[in-house]
Amino acid sequence: MIRIFSLRRPGRPWRAVAIAMTASVLVACGSTPKDDTAGMSPEKLYSEARDEVEAGSFERAIKLYERLEGRASGTLLGQQAQLERAHLLYRTGEKAQALSAVERFMKLHPTSPAFDYALYLQGVINFNDNLGIFGRISQQDLSERDQQASRDSYQSFKQLVEQFPQSKYADDAVVRMRYIVNALAAYEVHVARYYFRRSAFVASANRAQQAIQEFQTSPSTEEALSIMAQSYDRLGLVQLRDDAARVLRQNFPQSRYLAQLPKQAATAQ
Repeated sequence: MIRIFSLRRPGRPWRAVAIAMTASVLVACGSTPKDDTAGMSPEKLYSEARDEVEAGSFERAIKLYERLEGRASGTLLGQQAQLERAHLLYRTGEKAQALSAVERFMKLHPTSPAFDYALYLQGVINFNDNLGIFGRISQQDLSERDQQASRDSYQSFKQLVEQFPQSKYADDAVVRMRYIVNALAAYEVHVARYYFRRSAFVASANRAQQAIQEFQTSPSTEEALSIMAQSYDRLGLVQLRDDAARVLRQNFPQSRYLAQLPKQAATAQ
């Protein structure tokens, strides 16, 4: 005969097992993860974090820097930990967290000797480097993207250059600022071109004019003048058309965009 155990009347062995299991669960819930850095000095903790960075263990290094930030609070080493953690967050693709960490550092340490680097890092985090001298890693043109991050990046670099002209990061910041200006101008011209192709001539003229007013030294000014002349021609604004065409001819006498000008504008002086 097969005997089926009843759950209603458990025998003593089952009761003992249940008690043991309950006790083990309570012990597990009450335990906390062991801190393997508890006995380390701040200097040793920083050294360990640097070793993890060298080994490519960024996640581990980020945790070590976070612990160091707490233990060395108020010291230069603590500040260094904050910035290096922010940099690693950026390298691991955690842009929002990286920006938050930098902004927190800047708020807490406005007189820090590393403030110039904080500004530089803030600019770099917002900087899109998918084109030109910084390499292409995407098929999407930077000038076709939302440009708010680029504008924020520009402001960080601008503050760095103006506030710390002797900083070792200033020269690179200037190069990046020039790049951003050209990208922002290209973006405005891209939008103007988009509107023109869809016969939204008022909008295309306005965006082209904005590109010229904000970014006069950008190479995109050449095409912007052409779009303005063509847009004004479609709107029947003869004087404005001829003015734009004249500026294009005077500043870019060899421009390939001259051939796109309306015939009337091409001959107007």
